[in-house]
Amino acid sequence: MENSFDFTYFLAIIEAKGQELYNPGFKLAPEDYETIFKLLVYFLKDTAGARKHNISLAKGILLSGPVGCGKTSIMRIMRLILNSEQRFAIKPCRDISFEFIQEGYSVISRYSKQSIKNNIPRTYCFDDLGSENNLKYYGNDCNVMAEILLSRYDLYIFQGMLTHITTNLNSGEIEEIYGLRVRSRLREQFNLIAFETVSKDKRA
Repeated sequence: MENSFDFTYFLAIIEAKGQELYNPGFKLAPEDYETIFKLLVYFLKDTAGARKHNISLAKGILLSGPVGCGKTSIMRIMRLILNSEQRFAIKPCRDISFEFIQEGYSVISRYSKQSIKNNIPRTYCFDDLGSENNLKYYGNDCNVMAEILLSRYDLYIFQGMLTHITTNLNSGEIEEIYGLRVRSRLREQFNLIAFETVSKDKRA
């Protein structure tokens, strides 16, 4: 894995941050290295590595993998590697669904149009897509995350708004839950990066 940064150095940083945030047993496995490498290429803006691995620095990250493989943990650690201006906010999809129950349709705007401050789009990582339920607000069904993702897609096209996602779902399951329109925009809007199906929980 040729690159313009010291991969071993950053592996050590990630493990140290994981041990600090989670527990002393936090450990990266060799089968995870390729996934971690691609994430570092993206977040460190390694243009040569991005070209080689077909990663677009103008898109967001859709990080998938089995339950317990450490997707959320890794994205939280990657966030800390960035400087304060580059750091993205992490929001669990379940929390957004609860906000929708309490507040209604304004929540969709909160995470799309209202995510622009001083003409600078705010980057969100929507954590654990698929864990939320299709909810009703005053009797009306609304697939809240589908609406947020479609709204942020439009803002990505016209204003470069970036979005990251973690999910256990595959592309077929995403289409089943969120519809063909959402699935069809995934490759336009995201770099698809996945942990191996045998990947173990880093926090164990």
